[in-house]
Amino acid sequence: MSIDNTIGLGLLRQPAAVYFGPGQRSQLPHVVSALGTHVLLCTDERMATTPVFEDIVAALNNHGLKVRVYAKVDPDLPRENLVALVDELGTHDLDVVVGIGGGSCLDFAKVASILLARGGDVRDLYGQNLVEGPGLPVVTVPTTGGTGAEVTCISVVFDADKGMKIGVASPHLEPRVAIVDPELTLSCPPGLTAATGADALSHLVEAFTGRAKNPSPEQVNETLYVGKNVLTDVYARHGLTLLNTSLERIATDPADLSARSDTMLAALAAGMAINTAGTAGAHAIQSPIGALTHTPHGIGVGALLPYVMRFNLGVREEVFAEIGEILGVEGTSASELARGGIVRIEAILSALGVPGDLRALGLEPSQFEYVADHALLATRLTANNPRDLDRDAIISILQHGYDGDRSWWTE
Repeated sequence: MSIDNTIGLGLLRQPAAVYFGPGQRSQLPHVVSALGTHVLLCTDERMATTPVFEDIVAALNNHGLKVRVYAKVDPDLPRENLVALVDELGTHDLDVVVGIGGGSCLDFAKVASILLARGGDVRDLYGQNLVEGPGLPVVTVPTTGGTGAEVTCISVVFDADKGMKIGVASPHLEPRVAIVDPELTLSCPPGLTAATGADALSHLVEAFTGRAKNPSPEQVNETLYVGKNVLTDVYARHGLTLLNTSLERIATDPADLSARSDTMLAALAAGMAINTAGTAGAHAIQSPIGALTHTPHGIGVGALLPYVMRFNLGVREEVFAEIGEILGVEGTSASELARGGIVRIEAILSALGVPGDLRALGLEPSQFEYVADHALLATRLTANNPRDLDRDAIISILQHGYDGDRSWWTE
């Protein structure tokens, strides 16, 4: 596979409609009523107790909709949550599913829509293109600015028996409508704001620097992640431009709605990019680290990103140089711009409070081989990395990350 998009491919997968802007949650009753009359709202316990959620439920009821609330979604979406939902609802008369919350709530809603419509166990859906048909229509309403789950056709489920997160990836998981209202992020706790912001930044970097696969027509129709392409690059560039200032502004003033809006738009752009480009090495390696250390996903990928960027720099210097230009760094050569771009990304991560090394996550050297072996199981992610990843390469990244070594190593 080439790292260059020699066939000039452009491909996006996206909801039928996206509403973006402060206050746009007011669209929800109109959007839902166009899809059905019996709606399931999926969220977590914290969100369900907030006045804004109560207002949303009231607005749906006042629109003549019959509303059922499921508020038991846990962080990192354990498989048990989905099993409990199916057991609790049994037969139902639902015809619309709405996910309101962070990435886990949105991922939950997408998988729930399939299980409620088609039955079965989510374990039967692990992998790519194993969903046999559409589920109930899904509307996503994110309350964090980072995961991009509001527009992606993948859900990530933690399976305790397997000890890892596993993706359910299918075009049938694509939400019908996304309603992205930055006002909903104003109450997001600082730690979660930092984690999701770092996640969005890593999505943009990995989508923009990832592998271009030059797929055949058959591969385009059989594979979700067709690689970096000319349309995903449009979103990646715009998202990076926004996050270059918005994340540091949020870190300084969490009540800055303009900064929240820019961040949420960047996260949306990142979701659009990764929906066909996919994520890569940092996400593959973070998953087993997260399982071992119980580190929030965004913090984990943010801590890994500086070291994965350095690993990939040798085969992506021109793209990292473009990132440097987007982020406004100074340099007279591609090498200076590329390194400056990486350093600027690290400065943004630092402003968010992301740890500078993997030791701070609680990772131990004795766990490096376990992490490498499990990261390599995430082939849908490792295949996107611009530089080939094998066991030794991952262990090397982990060692540099553990030591906090930000020299320009090339091995």
